[in-house]
Amino acid sequence: MFENNKVIKEKAYLVCPYVNLNGSDYRSKELILLSESALLDVVKCNVFLLKEINARTYMGIGKVEEIRDEVESLGANVVIFDCPLTGSQLRNLAEIIGVKVIDRTMLILDIFAGRAKSSEGKLEVELAQLKYTLPRLALLNMNNARASTGVGMRGTGETKLELDKRKIQDSIVRLEKEIKEVQKRRQTTRKQRLSNMRSVALVGYTNAGKSTLMNSIAKAGTYADDRLFATLDVLSKRVWDEGVEYVLIDTVGFVSNLPHELMHAFSATLEETLDADVLLMVVDASDEHKYEQIEVVEREFERLKIDKSKVILVYNKVDKISNEELQNLRQYPYDTCYVEARSGTNVVQLKQMVREKIQSIPKYR
Repeated sequence: MFENNKVIKEKAYLVCPYVNLNGSDYRSKELILLSESALLDVVKCNVFLLKEINARTYMGIGKVEEIRDEVESLGANVVIFDCPLTGSQLRNLAEIIGVKVIDRTMLILDIFAGRAKSSEGKLEVELAQLKYTLPRLALLNMNNARASTGVGMRGTGETKLELDKRKIQDSIVRLEKEIKEVQKRRQTTRKQRLSNMRSVALVGYTNAGKSTLMNSIAKAGTYADDRLFATLDVLSKRVWDEGVEYVLIDTVGFVSNLPHELMHAFSATLEETLDADVLLMVVDASDEHKYEQIEVVEREFERLKIDKSKVILVYNKVDKISNEELQNLRQYPYDTCYVEARSGTNVVQLKQMVREKIQSIPKYR
């Protein structure tokens, strides 16, 4: 939102209703980070145990009214639920609370819409927005009436919210065809690029420092920022390191419970990961939830049938932990390196490990 050419942050009230409070700190912290990444001012994060899900409002009406009163007193103008909501639940909650209501998926879609730069990335984000919008038209139209700008209303899908279902369905078909054409061109380009060259992909949880590490290895000048999903498009840089040449690829970061629509939308990144000869799984060693984050990435490895022998576990940001914590970092069945990407600490050792893995590949050229 803008006022006199100044950015005015929307005030967000976060609602985290969990049927099981195990891991609730991790999940609620992630929602806060996502909200801050969307440039929202988080005024409160309300975490509570939900005994049962209400089909109409997800939680009991008494709790909804309590949230409504707090939203009003704190001056929040958007409420974000850390759970998937149906169109009717979104509509009912917005009517009772009196401000714009979105769920976690809508928040992530909004972030993606603002960050995608490539033509394919923009098309895929728009497709994901429309597929998510289709069963929720009534709510989104009502949210448009409440606030036509701001989080949940950004991106290429914004102009589609007032269209009828038939037009949205037609747009989905058109976008799918366009994306297939773009993917064919990208696959041809990638095959040509990799025909005589190895590839190394940076993967891991979002905000772990992948883009910073890419800059340190390749002097790439890649955009790096301390917020979730700073990089959304597949970025690549050619590296020549002591006689070994390879393409270094920076990919979109994983996040727990990433909606299926978005996993499909960013198939380009997943394909780059699948095709890479070496995978650098970058982990923020200072993050208190690092092991849960590793589990998120490993689940994707299993889903994609990734050969774990080509993975190097990179514990990043080791300067932020004590020597005792460094010694006690959990070990996994991967080659492991401990670095500080921003200063370049141990990056030379990591590059040597990458060279050795590449040189061990049969018929290495």
